[in-house]
Amino acid sequence: MTKTLTAALLLVSALLLPAGQASAQATYPTKTVTLVVPYPAGGTQDIMGRMMAEVLTAELKQPFIVENRAGAGGTIGSGVVARAAADGYTLLISGIGSNSIIHGFNNPKPTYTEDDFVHVVQWASGPIVLVVHPSFPASNFKEFIDYVKKNPGKLHYGQIPGSSGHLATEYLKQVANLDIVGVPYKGSAPAMIDLLGNQIPMLITNNDTALPYVKSGKLKALAVTSATRNPAFPDVPTVVESGYPNFTANAWWGLSAPKGTPADIVEKLQKAIQHGLTTPHVKAKLEEFGFVASGSDSAKFTKFVHDEVATWKRVIDAGNLKSE
Repeated sequence: MTKTLTAALLLVSALLLPAGQASAQATYPTKTVTLVVPYPAGGTQDIMGRMMAEVLTAELKQPFIVENRAGAGGTIGSGVVARAAADGYTLLISGIGSNSIIHGFNNPKPTYTEDDFVHVVQWASGPIVLVVHPSFPASNFKEFIDYVKKNPGKLHYGQIPGSSGHLATEYLKQVANLDIVGVPYKGSAPAMIDLLGNQIPMLITNNDTALPYVKSGKLKALAVTSATRNPAFPDVPTVVESGYPNFTANAWWGLSAPKGTPADIVEKLQKAIQHGLTTPHVKAKLEEFGFVASGSDSAKFTKFVHDEVATWKRVIDAGNLKSE
């Protein structure tokens, strides 16, 4: 058999391979991968993204870099990834706001749908925390509920429209039948400044935002919204154990890719993140912020996101809520 004929037969054999098998033989990644964070630098989602980039760079031996594409409640950056080539080189740091809450609002509607992504792996989650100024006349969640019910319409809270804290507060209002009034803020930083200055009495916010102020005694934490107590707030009860068994709300973060990304690439990314989450320094870093490592695979993460979209849509519809 001539060399030419042999080469031709090898080429035909390669072309006849099933698409999935041929794809699996390709080496991924072979160049820099971009992780789009749809929020500004310095925020929680950015921190999570940079941790994931570090893990993936170490695990897959190619640079994974973070690109912040902020704006419109996370929809600009998320839309960029939804429209990107499904080749594994443009990925999204997904989260509760841009990939679940946003789909419940009618105006504005994002330029992408829940089905425009393959949800690769869940990275971590953390409770949302009810914090009050130290002068607030309640030392625990039960006293807080009693106080609010005795003073309907008089309590104000810091409201960042469309945020996880906003939706968790509105969810609590619905579940516990509370009458409290939101004071809109453009972000958690100005709301926290006013809470520390006792300009507003309460705020429900992500645990990493609240944690340093609770540790220093500048704020009181009355409840966490996770199903079980959080290690960062071991003495703070959950809303569930305080008498509201149907109430849970967690901030979460994960890695998502454009729809159509090959299954072998999804699996490779998933395994890399899952392995990275077992390393001591990653676990320690997450614990420092009060987050819990997840590592849920693509199937579980996809179902989780679907359930989250449905949950927050019900809350938004019941409260006739607006994102702005």
